[in-house]
Order: sequence, then structure tokens, then C-alpha cells
Amino acid sequence: MRYDLSPLYRSTVGFDRLFSMLDQVSGADSGNTYPPYNIERTGEDAYRITVAVAGFGEADLAIEQKENVLSIRGSKEARSENGAKGEVLYQGIAGRSFERRFQLADHVHVTGAALENGLLHVDLVREIPEAAKPRRIAIGNGNAKSNVIDANVKQAA
Repeated sequence: MRYDLSPLYRSTVGFDRLFSMLDQVSGADSGNTYPPYNIERTGEDAYRITVAVAGFGEADLAIEQKENVLSIRGSKEARSENGAKGEVLYQGIAGRSFERRFQLADHVHVTGAALENGLLHVDLVREIPEAAKPRRIAIGNGNAKSNVIDANVKQAA
């Protein structure tokens, strides 16, 4: 289902990228559910993405952050216990290659990753730089500005 976001465009400034991301998400194919994952908040500005990667080892996984996109890739060679390729009678554990992408907000970056019991944990933190933090603006008295103008006029006369 698609929503018309045009009424929001006239009352917002600087959210063009957000609206284009919403359009992309609503038009995206939701059929890709492999591998399953969780996203949880672990603190005020800390998050954790947990991806179920049963059967994948550290060498089979790659994590990359480029700008505001986090990519997790997995690819695995078919191999058996003794190193020789064997015949699989039933494949219940998915071992297919995958790539899962997550769109990150501004100032969010990866702090670490760990593979534990078939789950890949990727820890993220949002660190807003001082220049981007909100700041209080002092409101001046209108008379102070007019006094300066009046003083300049008197000096010129």
C-alpha cells in the first residue's frame, strides 16, 4: 500500500531524504526474510542488530559500513566434516549466500561485532557531534539595536 506524502512536503523543511527513504521502503519487496534479524535498543543512544547466521563462521561473514548503509554479507562453501564434499540427504539448515542492508540514521556507526551461538551481534552507537547538538539562542532586547542605530545617526550629523 502506498501513501501520499505530499501534504507533509509543504510543512517540513529538510526532510526530503526521509520522504524518499519512505517511498523506497514502501515500494520494496518484502518477500526477502532470510536471514531473520532483531533490532533492539540497548541504551539511550545504543542499538544492537542480531542476525541469525547458523552454520556460518567468522570467515564466511563480512560487515561493511559505507556512509549511512550497513551491509552484512554471508557466503559459504559446501563442505563436510572431513573436508570432502558429501551428499546432502536433507537440507533443513539454510546455507545460501545472503546480503542484508540496514539504513542507518545520521551519526550512527558500528562499535563492534561478535559471533556467538549462531547469532551475529552488531553493536551501534549514535554520537552527535557538538556542532549538530541543539543550542539555546539568546533573545536580545529590540531597544539595544535601535540605540546603536541612533548613536550612528547622531555621530554622522
